[in-house]
Amino acid sequence: MFINAAYAQTAISGGASAYANIIQWAPLFLIGGVFYFLLIMPQQRQQKELKKRLAAVKRGDKVVTSGGIIGVVKKTTDGSDNVDVEIAPNVIVSIVRSTITSVVAEKS
Repeated sequence: MFINAAYAQTAISGGASAYANIIQWAPLFLIGGVFYFLLIMPQQRQQKELKKRLAAVKRGDKVVTSGGIIGVVKKTTDGSDNVDVEIAPNVIVSIVRSTITSVVAEKS
């Protein structure tokens, strides 16, 4: 008795199932698109911008490291991953370029 009713329901809605599937999945794709445009794209843009600024770090730039240390760049070498940063008068530390989180300002 129940099996016949189930077959009858699928036979009736057979033509409308493609449209129903589109309507069912449309909100999910819409949410995915919104997440991409509001969260992923701006984050990728920020990463590209930071990468460009890190490649352009030069002597005299004021930088912030991932540890929260603020210092002035004293020496950089093209192609090298190390940057010498002065964190206090006459205290120079060598840090890895990728640990720089932002370039605060250029020393003028």
